[in-house]
Amino acid sequence: MNDVISPAKIPHIGFVSLGCPKALTDSELILTRLSAEGYQTSKTFAGADLVIVNTCGFIDDAVKESLDTIGEALAENGKVIVTGCLGAKAGSDGSANLVRQMHPSVLAVTGPHATQEVMDAVHEHLPKPHDPFIDLVPNAFGVAGIKLTPRHYAYLKISEGCNHRCTFCIIPSMRGDLVSRPVGDVLIEAQALFAGGVKELLVISQDTSAYGVDVKYRTGFWNGKPVKTRMLELVQQLGEMAKEYGAWVRLHYVYPYPSVDEIVPLMATGLILPYLDVPLQHSHPDVLKRMKRPASGERNLERILRWREICPQIVVRSTFIAGFPGETEEEFAHLLDFMREAQIDHAGCFAYSPVTGAAANEIPGMLPLELREERRSRFMAVAEEVSAVKLRQRVGATMQVLVDSAPGMGKKGGVGRSYADAPEIDGSVRLLPPEKISKTLKAGEFTKARIVGTQGHDLVGLPV
Repeated sequence: MNDVISPAKIPHIGFVSLGCPKALTDSELILTRLSAEGYQTSKTFAGADLVIVNTCGFIDDAVKESLDTIGEALAENGKVIVTGCLGAKAGSDGSANLVRQMHPSVLAVTGPHATQEVMDAVHEHLPKPHDPFIDLVPNAFGVAGIKLTPRHYAYLKISEGCNHRCTFCIIPSMRGDLVSRPVGDVLIEAQALFAGGVKELLVISQDTSAYGVDVKYRTGFWNGKPVKTRMLELVQQLGEMAKEYGAWVRLHYVYPYPSVDEIVPLMATGLILPYLDVPLQHSHPDVLKRMKRPASGERNLERILRWREICPQIVVRSTFIAGFPGETEEEFAHLLDFMREAQIDHAGCFAYSPVTGAAANEIPGMLPLELREERRSRFMAVAEEVSAVKLRQRVGATMQVLVDSAPGMGKKGGVGRSYADAPEIDGSVRLLPPEKISKTLKAGEFTKARIVGTQGHDLVGLPV
C-alpha cells in the first residue's frame, strides 16, 4: 500500500480542524506532513479521496459538533480518518471508543498529537505521491511547516499535556501528563516563523507556566548557547528574536504561579506584549478547592494587582465557570466582586457543563441548568461593564495596530488588533479610512492609529 503513485494521480484529502488552538497546531503538523508527501489538501469534502477530521471532546457541545462533522463526512465521502481529543474518549456503552461506537465505518481513529498514527492510516488507505525528503513543501514556513492561520500570525506550542487534575476537566485523560518540547526545537520553529514573515507569535500549551517542570528545567541549546527549559528563559529568547523582526510575542494559558512575576518586567520593558491569558476559573477559595485548582483566589487578586504595579499597561484575559457544583449564591457573589476588583480586561464564562468522565459530576450540589445559565449571564453583564470602562480609557491614545484585513489597500479602512487583543477571542480595532491620501494599510503589517471611540467590544481608530 506504500508504493509511490504516478504524479498524474495526485491524491486529494479533505481536512476539517475543530477545537482549540492546541488542536489547531496538531492539524498544522498533519497538514505539513501531508503536503511534504505531495498530497493535495482542502477544507471541503468535495472530490476528496478521503477525509481527516481533527475532533474536540471537551464539552458536550464540542462532542456533538465533532460527531456531526464525522457523520457529514461519511455521508458525503465515505472514507474518514478521525483524530484528536474525541478519538481518545471511551464509548457510553462501555466500548473502548466513542467514535467507533457512533460511527463504526470510519477507517481509523487516533487520539490527540498522533501525527504519525494519522499518517500511517493515510498511507494504508491512500498511497503517498512522493518522498518528502526530495520535494520542497509549498506554502510552508520551512521547518515550522504549514500553518492554518493567516500568514502574519502563528501559534507556537511549547508542550503537550497537563499535570493538574482539575475536577471539571478531562483533557489530561486525553492528552496525558505534561511533556515539554526541547527548548532548542521550540526556538528553531520560532525562528522559521519569524523569518517567514510572522508578525505575531502566540505561545500556547495546556500550562505554559509549567514549561520544563517535567524535565527539571534541564539545559538545552540554541545557536550553540545553553538555554534552560523554563518559561522565563524561553520567553526572553523569543522576545529578543521577535525584536529583530519587529514582531510581537503573546502568552496564553499562563497559570498564576509566583514564577510569572519574573515575566512581567519583560512586558514593562516591551520585550514581549504586556498581555497574559490566565485561566482563573473562579475566585472563591472553597470553589477553587472543589475544582482542585493550583492557586487560591486571594493570591490571584494580589498577584494581578502586583502585576499592574510592575507593568501598568498589562492586559489580563481569563475564563471562568459559573454554576460549578455546590456553588452558593455567596460564592458566586464573591466571583462578581473579584471581577470588579481585579478589573479583568477580557473575560469569558461558561455555565458548568457536566462533561462525561469529569470528577466534578460526583460533587454534591449539581445546580439546575437554568440557574447555571442565569449566573453565566449575570457574570457576563459585570464582565462587559468592566471591559467597557477599560475600552473607554483608551480613547485619545495612539496605539500600534497589527492589520488583519484591509481591502483595497485600506482606502476604505480595515480591521486590526492592538497588543490588548488576541485573534478570534478578544476585540479588534476598527480602522477608519486614512485622512492622508498617501496613507495605505496592508494585512500583516503594523500601523499607528489614534483611538477615537468604541463600538461594542471593539475600538475605533484613525490611522495616522
